[in-house]
Amino acid sequence: MTNGQQPSNWHLGAGCLCHSPQMRRITCTVEEALSRRTVLKGLAGAFAVGALGRALPAAAEAPKPIVLANARIFDGVAADLIDGRDIVVEAGRIKALVPRGQAVENAQVIDCTGKVVMPGLIDAHWHTFMAAVPQALAMTADAPYIHLLATQEAGRTLLRGFTSVRDAGGPAFALKKAIDEDRFPGPRIYPSGAMISQTAGHGDFRFRNQIPSTPMSPLSPAEKEGVTIIADGIPEVLKRTREQLLLGASQIKVMVGGGVSSMYDPLDSIQFTAPEIKAAVDAANDWGTYVCAHVYTSAGIERALACGVRSIEHGQLADEEAVKRMADAGAWWSLQPFLADEDSNPKATPLQQAQQREISEGTIRSFELFRRFNVKTAIGTDILFNPAGTRSQGRQIAKLGRWMPNIDVLRLVTSQNGELLALSGERNPYPGKLGVVAEDAHADLLVVDGNPLEDISIIGDPDNRMNLIMKAGTIFKNTLV
Repeated sequence: MTNGQQPSNWHLGAGCLCHSPQMRRITCTVEEALSRRTVLKGLAGAFAVGALGRALPAAAEAPKPIVLANARIFDGVAADLIDGRDIVVEAGRIKALVPRGQAVENAQVIDCTGKVVMPGLIDAHWHTFMAAVPQALAMTADAPYIHLLATQEAGRTLLRGFTSVRDAGGPAFALKKAIDEDRFPGPRIYPSGAMISQTAGHGDFRFRNQIPSTPMSPLSPAEKEGVTIIADGIPEVLKRTREQLLLGASQIKVMVGGGVSSMYDPLDSIQFTAPEIKAAVDAANDWGTYVCAHVYTSAGIERALACGVRSIEHGQLADEEAVKRMADAGAWWSLQPFLADEDSNPKATPLQQAQQREISEGTIRSFELFRRFNVKTAIGTDILFNPAGTRSQGRQIAKLGRWMPNIDVLRLVTSQNGELLALSGERNPYPGKLGVVAEDAHADLLVVDGNPLEDISIIGDPDNRMNLIMKAGTIFKNTLV
């Protein structure tokens, strides 16, 4: 490939796609179309005329307590359902679990007989801005339209039962603020902001004809839009990390290895020197939060861990020694179900197809290794540039039931992911317990038809199996009335 030309084909599926050719085209389109200020103006006008198309159900205000009555409860931790208790929700929190049938003054009682109440689902690796941008529109759409798609997809994400996501890179700050202000429906967003990459790293989206750069060179379109930012050397890494913290990042994302879809960096490459990674970690630590690192290989994982990285994103090519080091360091292993199956899209080249198989084999091996070495583990989906594929979000996680008990899958997608979100410490935008049904926890709850401990497929069928979806005590779906 020469002169900055893009290949005619591209692939989706296993592996992180945030460095694909399409991402580079998308970010160029976004930046060339409109500035951030114009984007916001376009959003306001578009929503005023109903540009979202199919409207989401209006959120039901809950000025008085809500009682979810007569259900069994999966609390996010225990292997057995709790029976004989009702859940009282007030002011966005779970106020109490009271004896079944106990009267609660001035409460709205919702009869959940025969149902199971469980915590809202959490996706530990999601890209709010990039999940639902289709290829054809990405090549031609105005910037406001891309943001509109992200906003619409946020509502759909919530209606799939995902009440919280950890955004692993991209310009999600504005959408997060709008959701938090109850302007639009969507999950809680833990934003990383721009992904920090070295030159020729997994976040370097520039065209070949933009090289070499100079100190006077303008930022690339991807950098201006806030998808990624390039930093070389300790001072630049410190500056760029601190900028994301200024913008409101709850954690920092750095690129420490190559990717499946990368244009320049081989999958086996290690990125950033140890002092550079340590600079990002130090800056994050000073703000009371942590660094997560995109990396697949054992060598990259070991470098990241040695520098204090707290969460390894992907890591499917880790050997036993690298996994043991994760466990010894008390680091988190953030895995994704990268399985070369019906939810993966075809790969464009033989090399990409071979990498897909390698990552898929590593994914299955990872499910065994994290259990054997007792690594702190989280689960996310990392669906990118695939609006049809976003519907598989819960179904992809449910597939883990092929390799582990249902209870372990459910703990991953609720309480364990909630623990990872809490790692943001002082930068946690939503202090309090997430992913559990417990007193004073956030009232992010699902009422489902059936017992997910016995039938894990429930979490992958929100249209038919999720009767009620609540976030922060507000009901966004209710078919029980």
